[in-house]
Amino acid sequence: MDLEKRPVRQPDEPAVRRANAQQAPEGCLVVAVRIPVRIVVLVLVVPVRIVWDALVVAGRFLKDTVLRPVGRALLWIGKAVFVWPWVALWRYVLVPVGKGLGWLGYWLLVAPAVWLYRYVLTPVGHGIAWLYRWTLVPLGRAVAWLVRYLVVVPAVWVYQYFLTPVGHAIAWVARGVVWLVRMFFTGIWLGIYWTARVLFVLPALALWRWVLTPVGRVLAVVGREIWDALGHAWRVAGHISLAVGRFLATLFRWIFVEPTRWVYRTVLTPVGHVVRDVVWKPTAAAALSVGRATRQALATARESVRQARASVRQALFGKPAEPRPVARREPRAAETRTLGSSTTALTKD
Repeated sequence: MDLEKRPVRQPDEPAVRRANAQQAPEGCLVVAVRIPVRIVVLVLVVPVRIVWDALVVAGRFLKDTVLRPVGRALLWIGKAVFVWPWVALWRYVLVPVGKGLGWLGYWLLVAPAVWLYRYVLTPVGHGIAWLYRWTLVPLGRAVAWLVRYLVVVPAVWVYQYFLTPVGHAIAWVARGVVWLVRMFFTGIWLGIYWTARVLFVLPALALWRWVLTPVGRVLAVVGREIWDALGHAWRVAGHISLAVGRFLATLFRWIFVEPTRWVYRTVLTPVGHVVRDVVWKPTAAAALSVGRATRQALATARESVRQARASVRQALFGKPAEPRPVARREPRAAETRTLGSSTTALTKD
């Protein structure tokens, strides 16, 4: 586990803030507030930063040693339990069943519907269209002519020569009434406006300008200094935490690692060499010698048993018969076949 942390590079301040800081000189209030605030914040932030760095190191160790293997195992189990069965169900069950249902639907529904549309509904539709064109259209035109000259023309005349003048007169009267109501409510609104302005707006404006604005500026200066102090204290606490971590790592190395290494090099390694040279190698050589002698004794015993069995068998059943040599007839020179002889396979009758 790496207890030595590298210093984290903090981002630089924005260029606009540096330019404003160079242009606007700091006042005595800013200088008087900055030092106490930074001291208090540093005292409060250093333990928090040390605890935070320790938690970060512990979290990284826990992540690398526990959470990541457990996560991979859970991911594999999740795939085996939830993903692969559904993939197999989709690939080997639902897709073939869907293809079969699509084929059945096409031949049971789509093909009959296409045939019905092409050979039944289309001729019927053409017949209805012909009937509409040559029967209903002339009838509709006659009804439209009657409606136009019996209903529409009289309604237009009534609207143009009776309703329009009456509507203009009513609109003129309504505009006059609206103008009077507007003047009345305008006067009331002006009175309410000036009354509210004198009683509420001017005092609120004076309170904002002469009280809240200076207090807000002071609070802004204090808040900015507290924020800067927090950033400075966090960076200082990081350096302190880094020094503490290096000190603890060095202490751990000199208390545990170096003594263990010294014991291993100066005690355990020579003892191991002595045990290897004095005990282990002679014991292994003796074991090899004992094994070799045991194998030879077992081979001698097996050979003695084999000879004893052969002697008992010979005493009981007699000596087995020796195989006789078979006389082989050698061909004579006169009987050998040549290419010129008449008994060859090519010239034999």
